[in-house]
Amino acid sequence: MNEFGRARDLLAEFKGGTYVFGAGVLPRLGEVTAQVGRRAALVRGTFPGSDDYVRLIRRSLSAAGVELAGEIRGARPNAPREDLARITAAFESLEPEVLISFGGGSTIDAVKAAAVLYTLGAGQDPQAQIDSYFGTGLVSQALSQAGRSLPPHVAIQTVASSAAHLTKYSNITDLSTGQKKLIVDEAIVPARPLFDYEVTYGTPPALTADGAMDGLSHCLEVLYGAVGKADYALIEEVATTGISLTINHLPQALDEPREPQAREALCLATDLGGYAIMLGGTNGAHLTSFSLVDILSHGRACAILNPYYTVFFAPAIEQPLRQVARIYQQAGLTEAPIERLQGRDLGVAVAEAMFAFADRIGFPTRLEQVPGFNQAHIERALKAAKNPQLRMKLENMPVPLSPEMVDEYMAPVLQAARTGSLNLIKNVPRQG
Repeated sequence: MNEFGRARDLLAEFKGGTYVFGAGVLPRLGEVTAQVGRRAALVRGTFPGSDDYVRLIRRSLSAAGVELAGEIRGARPNAPREDLARITAAFESLEPEVLISFGGGSTIDAVKAAAVLYTLGAGQDPQAQIDSYFGTGLVSQALSQAGRSLPPHVAIQTVASSAAHLTKYSNITDLSTGQKKLIVDEAIVPARPLFDYEVTYGTPPALTADGAMDGLSHCLEVLYGAVGKADYALIEEVATTGISLTINHLPQALDEPREPQAREALCLATDLGGYAIMLGGTNGAHLTSFSLVDILSHGRACAILNPYYTVFFAPAIEQPLRQVARIYQQAGLTEAPIERLQGRDLGVAVAEAMFAFADRIGFPTRLEQVPGFNQAHIERALKAAKNPQLRMKLENMPVPLSPEMVDEYMAPVLQAARTGSLNLIKNVPRQG
């Protein structure tokens, strides 16, 4: 079976019959929504061409007997707190029994968080209350105490990127500080995800690349953190399939934006990234990316940072790192003798292959190439790494760090990412 077939099978195993995906599936929205509710609020993106899709959505809902209570403008990139408050207020006014999101990860994330506030925070200030739920499992805990459940969420993905339609994560950003924070909770997983691959055909090249690298980062970081876990074999298959699809097909999708197979490859790959982060967690690059939202898209930030964290983690992740190295080698991105390299040397070879791929798709390879970057971003990232609300990322690293170790070990990684100098990175001495 080729990697396309295996990817489809993995996603079917992941979501069973609840996930509708593939080219031309958007007209099925009405039947999908009618399974979970009859009065809906639609939170919609406003990207070029979106009006045509929304007209199709209206027709599909009407044909299935679903009342559309109202339409709400979606979230801006990174789901700012202000947009979350606006969407929550609209839900309180419309009182829907089912929520529909149509957009990229930011709109879907905002609806996930707004569902929480709509259910648990009536009459309260959404921007203040959302802080109560940043972290892991706090939504489920509050729902249990209140004896409530969230309204079903039908999440329609429009971009091959975050796989927000499949996952338990909601990223919300405070624009005043430039800091993103994260809700992690099984309760916010959308009840009915849908992804029509044809909607992605018009995605601009920059967004195509950013989204693909976000999905690749999900696969990569979860794979790095899977060493020693009981389900390592499954994680390796999910992650390496997603990485391979991205490396082998992203350049073509950028050159031929409407080529169906290349687009399908990226949709499958980023969905596998969503599967990966439901099996394990992201770590270093994602953690640091939360402090770069004012100058970089999420996928681009992770793409810049992952080579440097790869070198930092390398002595602890040799098994998955060799698998990743083979993918890059087969794609003609490295001539290093990867089967003979070990530890940090293997990590450096993979990092250099990642740089080669970044050059192929027109991405920067170091932070100082990014307009607006300065030392304050590194200081913000180091401070955030010590924040208890983001502790899960720090502890989930293949080389776990305590807050007390951040300045000694994470700071050199970020200085290396600033300049491109891999030799600045310090590895934590292995014990035993």
